[in-house]
Amino acid sequence: MSTRPNTTEASLNSDALFLRAKKVSPGGVHSPVRSFKGMDRAPVFFARAEGPYLWSVEGQRYIDFCQSFGPLILGHRDSEVASAVHEMIDTAWSFGACEPYSLELAEYLTKDLPWLQKLRFVSSGTEAVMSALRVARAATKRRFVLKFDGCYHGHVDSLLVKSGSGLAGEATSSSAGISDAVAGETLVVSLDDDAGLESVFRTHGQQIAAVIIEPLPANYGLLKQREDFLRSVANQAKKVGALLIFDEVISGFRVAKGGMAARLGLHPDLVTYGKIIGGGFPVGCYGGRADLMDLVAPLGPVYQAGTLSANPVGMRAGLRTLQKMDRVDGWNVLEKRTTKFAEQLNIGFAKVKLPFFVDHYASLFWIRSAGPEIRRIEQIPALQAKNFKTLFLAALEKGVYLAPNAFEVGFVSLAHTDEILDQAAKIILAVAQEKMGRENLA
Repeated sequence: MSTRPNTTEASLNSDALFLRAKKVSPGGVHSPVRSFKGMDRAPVFFARAEGPYLWSVEGQRYIDFCQSFGPLILGHRDSEVASAVHEMIDTAWSFGACEPYSLELAEYLTKDLPWLQKLRFVSSGTEAVMSALRVARAATKRRFVLKFDGCYHGHVDSLLVKSGSGLAGEATSSSAGISDAVAGETLVVSLDDDAGLESVFRTHGQQIAAVIIEPLPANYGLLKQREDFLRSVANQAKKVGALLIFDEVISGFRVAKGGMAARLGLHPDLVTYGKIIGGGFPVGCYGGRADLMDLVAPLGPVYQAGTLSANPVGMRAGLRTLQKMDRVDGWNVLEKRTTKFAEQLNIGFAKVKLPFFVDHYASLFWIRSAGPEIRRIEQIPALQAKNFKTLFLAALEKGVYLAPNAFEVGFVSLAHTDEILDQAAKIILAVAQEKMGRENLA
């Protein structure tokens, strides 16, 4: 008997489902960004997906630029990945034992990336970051971790912190339930802040176990960093004996086969991956230098384990995804398509003086308020949320689904052909111009 939602049932609609969901889940969601908070409407509930499209329970089709927040670089339910998944599900779901599928993916990932000598699969990006920090502290026997305002590293307690109001490096928790003691072990500097970076290293350098950064910050807008700044982070960490951790859960295998590390030519000591390496299934991994990874149990004293780590379905889906991207030169194709899409939008916005601009890098883009380049969160215009809300709701009504938050990026997949991107751009430009005439956007 099928349990697939029957979208023809009049009683099945997003508003009704959200009311039910709020009775059994906090805010009616299982991740906050899905809640449409601040959008003055219930979130859309989706029944199915294919390629570049989502279909709501009401039966409306949307061009999807969320793509599950990044993992679906080939689009929803790519036929080649689906074939591998179906074959695996018909073979086994989970072993809790050694199997060849994770080995194949691990060999693929480590083959051409010299900084990734060994790795350990886990089930999420948060778990990967948590484990990498544990390895770094064990290796250095130091207390502090340095992070950057505007970078997100999952919901690890010690990294849910933000800059304090005083000197560079001071941190305060950004979530209830995090003790002052835990928050106090994290130092925070603003992105693109050379003076603040130097100050923290001068004051705390010999106590810093690791410096963790998204080399392409993409969780609070697309905050593209100067290469000189990223190289300074790496050089200063090395100078004081701190480990450099690249959080490439988003950018890894999204911007290039080797992620930002490959594009920059910088080799981190440890790196975290997720999203694309699971092909749409829950997965994460942390890895790096062999001597550091050999500190992990069962070889070393750093304990980390997981019942469903290296789930074979995700391993097969991830490997098939990456193999296809290799075969079709997917990273170059996506970069060209995304650049053309962003330029089409920017030309259109400028032509009729709309208050928007599209930043892009590889296959990521961010629709933001027009203005100078943004590298730090404090540079984001105050009207970003208001302007984006108007655009988001209008585009949603016309069948374009963007991430429901003004500070989330969009993702282009190989399923987004030039024709589909052109159609989406025309819809976005039309609704933006229409709303500009009715509302006082600035």
